[in-house]
Amino acid sequence: MGEQEILAAAKKAILDYDVEKAKQVAKEGLDAGVDPVAMVEKGFVPGIQEIGDLFDCGDVYLPELILAADAMKAGTEICEAAFPETASKTKKKVIMATVEGDIHDIGKSIVVSFLSANGFDVYNLGRDVTVDTFVEKAKEIQPDVIGSSALLTTTMGHQKDLEEALKEAGIRDKVKTIVGGAPTSQEWADKIGADAYAENAAEAVAKVKKLCGVS
Repeated sequence: MGEQEILAAAKKAILDYDVEKAKQVAKEGLDAGVDPVAMVEKGFVPGIQEIGDLFDCGDVYLPELILAADAMKAGTEICEAAFPETASKTKKKVIMATVEGDIHDIGKSIVVSFLSANGFDVYNLGRDVTVDTFVEKAKEIQPDVIGSSALLTTTMGHQKDLEEALKEAGIRDKVKTIVGGAPTSQEWADKIGADAYAENAAEAVAKVKKLCGVS
């Protein structure tokens, strides 16, 4: 397959919720010499964005959303392992996860992929992640930034809990925090004491770069 066919197949794998196909396409793309960053940004990401739009319109439901996110993760992990070494110059560590009680994963997964493509060492803890898990991982790897995503008004309070837990653990002053998700805002970030807020993946990358002092 040519590059455009690979990109189309990557998108289709997400739309079909097909984990194995996503893996296969990623491997075939790498074997064919397709840029792994392009496969993520022009193949898998457009697919997951379309699923997100369909979910917002009520045309797909939560189980399909989760399956699509799993396919996205499977494909992008293979691509991320092949990102060029030049994309790893920052050596900055970022923890990313969706907060406890929230299993929406698409937006966070896109951010993870974009951050990886921009040279960050990203620790994706997944979805429905407790505050304690955030803190324990932060103690373990000493990240530069911790990003938390909340897609529900009923779960966004955990982002505030995380700020307090990091303070109690004595590490809040050693790490920057960024929040995102549909119900969040800059006002919310200011209220809970987070260092930054991002509305979308591109903005998240820009904000994390700024927090880390990376150009």
